[in-house]
Formats: sequence, C-alpha cells, structure tokens
Amino acid sequence: MTDCAQPDAEWWKTGVMYQVYPRSFQDLDGDGVGDLPGITGRLAYLAWLGVDVVWLSPFYPSPMKDFGYDVADYCGVDPLFGTLDDFDAMLAEAHRLGLRVLVDFVPNHTSDEHPWFVESKADRTNDKRAWYIWADGQVDEDGAAGPPNNWPSVFGGPAWNYDPTTEQYYLHSFLPEQPDTNWASVELRKQMIGTLAFWLERGVDGFRVDAAPFMGKDPQLRDNPPDPDNTQVFQKPITDFDRFRHVYDIQHPVIQEYNREMRALLDTYSGTQPRAMVAEVTLNDRALWASYYGVNDDGYHMPLNFNLVSVHWDAQSVGSCVEEVEACLTASQWPNYLMSSHDELRIASRFGVAQARAAMVLLLTLRGTPTLYYGDELGMLDATIGPDQVRDPWGVRMPGYGRDPGRTPMQWDASDGAGFTVEGATPWLPLQADHASLNVAVQRDDDASMLSLTRRLLAVRRSSEALVRGAITFHDDAPPGCLVYERWTEASLAVVVINFTADCPMVGLPGGALVSSTGETAQIAAGPFDLRPYEALVVLEADA
Repeated sequence: MTDCAQPDAEWWKTGVMYQVYPRSFQDLDGDGVGDLPGITGRLAYLAWLGVDVVWLSPFYPSPMKDFGYDVADYCGVDPLFGTLDDFDAMLAEAHRLGLRVLVDFVPNHTSDEHPWFVESKADRTNDKRAWYIWADGQVDEDGAAGPPNNWPSVFGGPAWNYDPTTEQYYLHSFLPEQPDTNWASVELRKQMIGTLAFWLERGVDGFRVDAAPFMGKDPQLRDNPPDPDNTQVFQKPITDFDRFRHVYDIQHPVIQEYNREMRALLDTYSGTQPRAMVAEVTLNDRALWASYYGVNDDGYHMPLNFNLVSVHWDAQSVGSCVEEVEACLTASQWPNYLMSSHDELRIASRFGVAQARAAMVLLLTLRGTPTLYYGDELGMLDATIGPDQVRDPWGVRMPGYGRDPGRTPMQWDASDGAGFTVEGATPWLPLQADHASLNVAVQRDDDASMLSLTRRLLAVRRSSEALVRGAITFHDDAPPGCLVYERWTEASLAVVVINFTADCPMVGLPGGALVSSTGETAQIAAGPFDLRPYEALVVLEADA
C-alpha cells in the first residue's frame, strides 16, 4: 500500500505494522472472544486506515494459561479462534486488500500439554527428553535441596519446577505451564524449522518471534549475578527477575546460530514472495539489541525496538533515545519503533490523552518502521479491571498489576457490545466505560479525531519520499521542551516539530503543507509559528 515503497523485497522497511490481539479484535460467533473470521471482516478497516502489515498474536491450540503463548500445537488453530480454513480465508482476504500478514512464533517454550513435553516428561530415556531443559537439583551448605541454579521466572519465583516422577527439574522462564525448549537439540530445531515452513507454505509473509533472547541458554547453567541497579519502569513492580543481571539464562552467543537457521529458511521462500522476520528483543543494551540483525545482516530483518516504551516523555529523553538507537546501527540495518503492545501500557495512559496525539506524530515520522497497537489509533486508554475480572497470570500473581487493562476489546461503535461482540454476549474482558463516545464509528466522521489524525499521518507518510526512507537530522536550536527534526532525501523534505510542554513556544517553519496533531491542515508560508501545548506538526516543504 505504500506509494513510496522500495522494491517488494524491502516491504518490511517501507510499510507500517499493526498488531492485532485476536482475543480482543472482533468476536463474530458471540462467545465473547475474538476470532479469525472476525479479523477477516475487519481487514477492510485496516486497509482504509492505511497500514501495510498485520501482525497476529498467537491463535494456536493452547490451554490458554498465558492466552496462546503456551502453545500445544504449532501447526493448528485453536477452536476458540476458528479453523485452518478460517486462517486461509483471512490470509487470502488480507492479500487481496494489499495487506501482508506476520504470525507470532513462540520458539522458547511450549505448553506443558504439548505432546513433545508429555513425552519428554515420561522418563529420562525418552527420545524427546533433550527437547527441553532438564537438570538435577543442588544441595546448599545447610543440606537443603533446591533447584539447579538461581535463575528466576519472568512471572516471579524460581524458573525451575520439580518433577517427582523423573526426579529432575525442568526450566520454565515464564509460567510453570510453559516449559522452555532446548534449542541446543538438533532434533528440536528441525521440528521448529518445520513449523516455520508449514506457515510459509500456507503463504504467510513472515513471523514475529516471541521472547527471542531466551532461546540462548548457558549450557553450564551458571548462576546469574545480582543486579544492584534495577529500577522500576512506570507502573511495573520490581520482581525477582529484575534483581539479576541476565548473563546466563538468556542471550548465550549460540543464539546467533539459531537466528541464522531461521533466517536461511525464510530466504529460501523469498524468491517470488519476499518474507521477513522480526523479533521481540527487550534488551537495555542497545549494541546487544542490534546484534540480532546478525553479524552479516543474516539474523532478523528487525529486532523490535522497545526503547520508546520506557522513555520519559520529554524532548531531551526522546531525542537522546532515538539518536542512541541510530548510532548503534550500520548503514544496512533499518530501525523500527513501537510505543505499546499487548504487554505494555497504552500510549494515552502512559503519557496522557493530549500527549498521545503528539506521540502518534512521533511514531509515524521517525526514520524506520512503526508498529501500531490496535486501538491506539483511537486513543484508547487502559481499562480498570476489577479483582474478579483479572485474567492475566501476572495480574493473578501480583494483584493490582497485569496486562489486562491494555487488552480490552476494540471499540468499534456505541452499541452494548462496542461492535466487538453480539448483543447479550459477555466479552472476555470488560469493555471500557468510554466506548460509547470513543470508538471507530464516532471518530471516523470527525476530522479532528485521533483516528482521523492517524489516518492523515499514514497518508502523509505514504506520499512522502522523505518520511518513507529519508535520513533524519535533529535541530540543536529547537526551543526548550521541543524536539525538531528533518526527514530528508535529495528530492524531498519533511520537518517535524513536537512540543512536549504545556507552554506555547514559537518555531520557524518552511513553507509547505502542514499537518498538526490538533487536527489542523493547511498550506503555510515560511516563517514563525506559535505552537499550542503538546502540539506536534509535520510540514512537507513545498519546493523540495
């Protein structure tokens, strides 16, 4: 859909990604949970909005202990979401509309109900024992028995679970019901690569790889050192996982070999229909994060960049964050940004409703590929989830915290079910109280709405050579509290101004077509411009 696209082989550079959380996008059968036929029926909306790539969170058969990230069958569709035929119909419709589709791949762990783990757990001599990470416990100096090392689970507590049948511990970096696979096993890797081939044969355009750094484990299972510098990020509490430096339980150098194997498979399928692979890589070390592109760009096409999720909302912090990301990339490596996801607080809740408009301008004008999270184009807020409504395992383990607030159903219209589900059905998570006034139907016809702003920015981006593939240069003389940068090619120029304050500073702008986060559009002459509080502007220079 991108007008200023590079050749098809680089669609992942020029397009805009949009994450769909299947449980919450559209429920067509009335059971309160979104499904694949529902997604198919809403693809025309995504084409109208102007995005290019749909990223689907898991829809595979699963006990749903972690809502699909505990996979029981990598090559199927959970009946909750439909059938393989429904998937094929959805993919065909997406391609008909010019949309590409990435599916989530969860290589680090399976469900404990996956047949592979059931066999692995049967006895120590089972052929699939080595497909997971099993180890003997250890006895401390006081004679007390315990797990093999001090590795913690992301969800809290030790990352080891004792199996009395075989008298060993298995590793689970997340829930006990999510045993870690052992990518050091050649046979396990063959099966996983076969899974990727299964979906490539069906025609998917690529994958988003979940928890990518966790695939690399220290074969000696050494203890992690403590991390005395851990800090709380926004509303997330400090957990056992945060108290360690993760030098052995994730990110072992052998992971580059695994990444190359997956990339090689995609490359073999990219002759007539280019494929791409992006990865969830939430590492604070930017150089380490950049290593996931591969030594010779033979790893992921893009490790997803979460730096703007945790950045403080001020001009200096945001500008420094972007410049640091740019500094760690080679000329051939393409940046990307996202600002929320199914694991994070929504933009409007994190930064504020007024600031969410400026954040959308930032996201869609930086150099690189942006990813939108469903509902952020409306300015959806995190919902209030009552104690009896908590579904997320993090929320169950840590009352008062969880990912449910950012996973509530998409708000399509003002009906009782918000257009997400049929009348009388109970959504799997509660609808937000504001859905009657904050929804697609209301905002679609309002030129000043967040939805209209997002669609306008996507159209501006699509029409501008500078915004699609141009370089980025920051202005050092920006007014206090403002970020000013240029996106440019030899033939095209866009100037972006973002006011992070409640003040009204003046900036000098070139003449051209102006788009403001307030909803204003105009042709302006070069000269001074008075910014409104938290306003963001894009100016496409007329004579470039």
